[in-house]
Amino acid sequence: MVENVSRTVLPNGVRVVTENIPTVQSVSVGLWASAGSRDEEPRLRGISHFLEHMFFKGTERRPSAKDIADEMDALGGYLNAFTDKEFTCYYARVLSEHLPVGLDILTDMLTGSLFDPDETAKERKVVLEEIKRRDDDPEDMVHDLFAETIYPNHALGLPVIGSVETVSAFTPDDLRGYIARRYGPKSLVVAAAGNLEHAQVVELAEKMLGGLVTGEANGTLTRPIATPGKLLYSRPTEQVNFCVGVDGYGQHDAEKYPLAILDNILGGSMGARLFQEIREKRGLAYSVGSYSATHREGGYFAAYGGTSPENFEECLDLVRAEFEKVRKDGVSEAELQRSKNQFRGALIMAQESMSSRMTRLGKSELYFDQVVPLAEALAKIDAVTVADVLAVAQAILPEDSSKLTIAAIGPFEEADKEALAELEGED
Repeated sequence: MVENVSRTVLPNGVRVVTENIPTVQSVSVGLWASAGSRDEEPRLRGISHFLEHMFFKGTERRPSAKDIADEMDALGGYLNAFTDKEFTCYYARVLSEHLPVGLDILTDMLTGSLFDPDETAKERKVVLEEIKRRDDDPEDMVHDLFAETIYPNHALGLPVIGSVETVSAFTPDDLRGYIARRYGPKSLVVAAAGNLEHAQVVELAEKMLGGLVTGEANGTLTRPIATPGKLLYSRPTEQVNFCVGVDGYGQHDAEKYPLAILDNILGGSMGARLFQEIREKRGLAYSVGSYSATHREGGYFAAYGGTSPENFEECLDLVRAEFEKVRKDGVSEAELQRSKNQFRGALIMAQESMSSRMTRLGKSELYFDQVVPLAEALAKIDAVTVADVLAVAQAILPEDSSKLTIAAIGPFEEADKEALAELEGED
């Protein structure tokens, strides 16, 4: 597979990675920062996400949020951002001819944001409403609770959004100080994909970001230690939403590839084992599946679902049974090949989206200091064997199911928690 990827490091350390796709008429450009919730000190939990909001609230050259929005709308483009535990991305989709303006808006938000006290106070209320929305959505909230339960003593276990207490205390000076520390040139990546010229993007990046000189290096990475535990969070809901999982692998672990296959076979599609057993055969859940969270220094694997309270324990039993089956017997050659085909299809079809291409460039550069060729990623998936999947299953899925980590939200009574504890003790 031919990829026209170019990479340049500016004198101050800003990295520029592009992929030229001459057959399209648009560009997706992202400004990535190696700054996420894992880098925040306790009193600033959630500031990466809050800063993402505040970058849209006005700059010296574009004084208000409306000025920024109107300029992007006038281009017929799209502007947005997202925050993760290890990075933040601000991105724009524009016609190729508008790439200079699109990148100028992004970099202006980084270098020229005003952080007006009134706007800060107003946006604080918006983020607090966002926290309430998360708390009102158990299907979303349970994943944060699971992360906190499996990694109780590590920053990767904390929610990206922060807490009511920390968000309520952020000041404009906190935002400026965090930018000075975490948004230095060596933390930044400009990634772009579409109908573009690499030399032009480098020239624009040098003009707009070449003067940055501050910033700190990423802190020392420590691999999180997974903690078996059970958290039943009582809420007056109609369903129980749950996650059941174990320690996993990080971005730099070779085992992440067979784990990705295992994840896909267990819960990655409508044909997956958990979907078939829990939804199709028994009708116990509408939503059921699994996922693998991979970070720089580690990760975890989890199954999830939503079911009626009276079916919760049965669903847990079914998840544990599928874990035990794959730990003992592994997967079949047919399942392995089907999963490989799904990965190949998903990776290749994603290349039809300039935003997906740009995202792959940015994340690859942040994690590996290079753009890993798509063909290399496909080859590593294709090289996974049945024995590799079995080895990973036996390494991470415990024989003693009491060593699993469980988080659930539902209308629990104290008796439910005692019953679950007894059930786990029997295992």
